[in-house]
Amino acid sequence: MRTAVIGAGTMGSGIAQAAAMAGHDVALHDPQPAALERAEQAVRRSLDRFVRSERIDSAAADAAAARIAPAATLADAVAGADVVVEAAPESLELKREIFAAVAAAAPAGALLGTNTSQLSITAIGAPLGDDAERLVGMHFFNPPVMMRLVELVRGLATADAALERARAFATDLGKEVVVCRRDSPGFITTRAYAALRQECLRMLEEDVASPEDIDKALRLAFNFPMGPLELSDFNGIDVYADAVAALADAHGERFRPPVGVRNMVAAGRLGRKSGRGFYSYDADGARIEGSGAYG
Repeated sequence: MRTAVIGAGTMGSGIAQAAAMAGHDVALHDPQPAALERAEQAVRRSLDRFVRSERIDSAAADAAAARIAPAATLADAVAGADVVVEAAPESLELKREIFAAVAAAAPAGALLGTNTSQLSITAIGAPLGDDAERLVGMHFFNPPVMMRLVELVRGLATADAALERARAFATDLGKEVVVCRRDSPGFITTRAYAALRQECLRMLEEDVASPEDIDKALRLAFNFPMGPLELSDFNGIDVYADAVAALADAHGERFRPPVGVRNMVAAGRLGRKSGRGFYSYDADGARIEGSGAYG
């Protein structure tokens, strides 16, 4: 199967790696050449970790890396693709622009997937006309190569056949699948987890516990791989703030990001990528123990 991934950031490179490890030939495109270079390096580092942990051998790692080819243009990436997965930033306008170009250049039978955690699939596909029938929400989780779940989201125009093709694609990548049957902002996972994270932030504001102890409690009590505050730092606090602001518009004030979070974004305390968020990080991105703080 030939898969095209549009967007070579953390999610795009991870989706490309997952597809390549499943035996797909992958074309990876990003308008920024530097992003493609970073993606190649990130995939190689990840594959090397798989080798060191003896999950795959070096030959399999080399073969997976060789299956990912950078594409200079979007049209080159989607030419001959069976599946196109868009992994651009969470901007409705940007995603619409990308899918207009994809629909014009990709084969008429290609499955179209958008990796969004909250944006309306119906709204993304609205300008596509009949092509909206083959658009499915494909919400991968970070890091895509490790996380087992793909949340499929049905837009108002999504055809039954497209949804089943998306299920088969995700299953072929070794993922478990859930289906959000109604195109509701936040879908299943983002909406539920946002409510949990909001309550953790309220506990911080009430000084119920430290960031470290809140994260530790959630990890150990519920078997989460990362605590909610750690995950916010990992993904970017600005990303979180934008996501819950959109949920608040759809579902009410209970999702409105608190003042402390908005202040952190204004101050540039965006998490690991800026060196400071709920925790502080060294130059290599490793968390500094005992650095948890809020506000």
